[in-house]
Amino acid sequence: MKRIIGVAAFLVLIAAPRLAPAQPQPDLAIWKEFVQLLKSDTFPLDRIHPDDPRPPESRLARLKDFVKEADWSEWETAPEVVRHGNLVSFITTLGKSRNAPWKYVFCFIVENGRWFYRFTEGIFIRLDQIGDLPADAAGFPDLSEERKQWMRQEIYWSKMVWLYNEMTRLKGTEYALNFIRDGAGYALAATTWIPFYPTPRAFILYLCWEQAKLQGNKVTLEKLDENEAVVRFDDHQFFALYTQTSHLKEQIALGDYIGIFGAMWQDRAWAAGWDLQIDGQGRQIFLRFSRVPKTPGR
Repeated sequence: MKRIIGVAAFLVLIAAPRLAPAQPQPDLAIWKEFVQLLKSDTFPLDRIHPDDPRPPESRLARLKDFVKEADWSEWETAPEVVRHGNLVSFITTLGKSRNAPWKYVFCFIVENGRWFYRFTEGIFIRLDQIGDLPADAAGFPDLSEERKQWMRQEIYWSKMVWLYNEMTRLKGTEYALNFIRDGAGYALAATTWIPFYPTPRAFILYLCWEQAKLQGNKVTLEKLDENEAVVRFDDHQFFALYTQTSHLKEQIALGDYIGIFGAMWQDRAWAAGWDLQIDGQGRQIFLRFSRVPKTPGR
């Protein structure tokens, strides 16, 4: 089941240290009506709250896509309710029947006695549970390293896509891609932090380490010699972000998004003395490097 992730989704459920007393019964009635409208495919557009820059039609379409393979018995299980003022959030685990359980939060607002849907998120921080103040933030509820890596990637690439779009609008695509190309600095980092080998070999090793240890990607070094190298990515987060988030799809076409990935890695490979062929665009990506004769400026 795909996750629906909003631009500011990482700040979900930040609340005052003492929440207003929960009202589980009235609030559960909201959840039951919400589920019934989804189940019957009669969810009205006017129940999408206009507190988001995305069109309500798009947000409703994402919500309907989210429930296409729903096991409604999971949805009909009473969720945990968190209320703060007129904001109501429901926390529930979905996907258990497919052996892929994931905890989601569904967020609503109540205005003039009527509820409105805001968004759904699969990564959220339980800062509704920080207790009394003063509170040492080091002891705040945490997330798994895997989820924090995803958050870092979403924050970074959302910003880069915004920058790409702005630069494209002002100066054109090639100008925008030059802001993505960071090959010289990347190759320098490789030779500095892995000083034991010439730049081409250090680059391949650094690529694998950086992508796995800093970025949290699944990386396999399949081949490395003086003339060739092959690196495999499985479920690279760059592409997973586009698949699993709604706001990126609405900000950039898939072809342009893939073009960013290609421009970045081609420039990095060139700076380290490699030619690069990229195979695949989905769950498995191969970076195939081949050495080329040195030329002036290379």
